[in-house]
Amino acid sequence: MQPPESSVHYSKWDDSSRDEVSMAAVSSTEEASCGRRIARKLCTGKLGKAMKVLGGVALFWVIFILGYVTGYYVHKCK
Repeated sequence: MQPPESSVHYSKWDDSSRDEVSMAAVSSTEEASCGRRIARKLCTGKLGKAMKVLGGVALFWVIFILGYVTGYYVHKCK
């Protein structure tokens, strides 16, 4: 019997001579649940919407500043 924190997936194709085995192990269920809880909190609800809006505004300003600086040096008079 395998421990609950590891999983093995075995897939055999009828047409192929190869067998595929993939293994995934989670170091700790507590770490995984903590990460999922933080991600769920930051990506859903009012806080998630606020994070997406702030991320969009920050991305806009980064692209704007890069475009401004690039345009300045491209169109600079010699």
